[in-house]
Amino acid sequence: MVTPEERMVNDLRKAAEVVEGGGIILYPTDTIWGIGCDSTNEEAIERIFAIKRRPDSKAMISLCDSSETLRRFVETVHPAAEEEMARSERPVTIIYERPKRISEKLKAGDGSAAFRIPRNPFTQELCALLGKPLVSTSANFSGETAPTTFSEISEEIKKAVDYVCTSGRDTIGAAASRIVKISDKGEKTIIRE
Repeated sequence: MVTPEERMVNDLRKAAEVVEGGGIILYPTDTIWGIGCDSTNEEAIERIFAIKRRPDSKAMISLCDSSETLRRFVETVHPAAEEEMARSERPVTIIYERPKRISEKLKAGDGSAAFRIPRNPFTQELCALLGKPLVSTSANFSGETAPTTFSEISEEIKKAVDYVCTSGRDTIGAAASRIVKISDKGEKTIIRE
């Protein structure tokens, strides 16, 4: 009999394989269910915009497994960003001024990009397997309410992705993350509390 741990390992391997092959996955994050792909793959990112029926002028966030990985994709991680991540009780997404090595499609008009280090083991392990950021956007059509449980995700969204993770389907998502913009100089702007 397959144990829950073995099921999760198999799920992680399959999800990573699909993302590495340029595919799109539906997966549980530390906040809600997300649609994701390789943050360096422009074609996959364009597919996500199409699935969500979302204008590509709206930037999406990326998830990293650790501060070490984050530093490979952001020019400057000010100590204020580290402090914000450590002290926040809720998941926190941080907007950095100078991201690097990710698709231009993930950057806002001012060139900045948003990253979060997720707190749930599944997403952290998935990001670690990939070794690079994973796009994360809510698993809903643009303008609709983000699903907090797997059962709330539309069948159309489920059919549009290349792989639907089996882990975390019985969990209820947490509140949306806080969003904080932190400049290279450490100046902090709260975008969403």
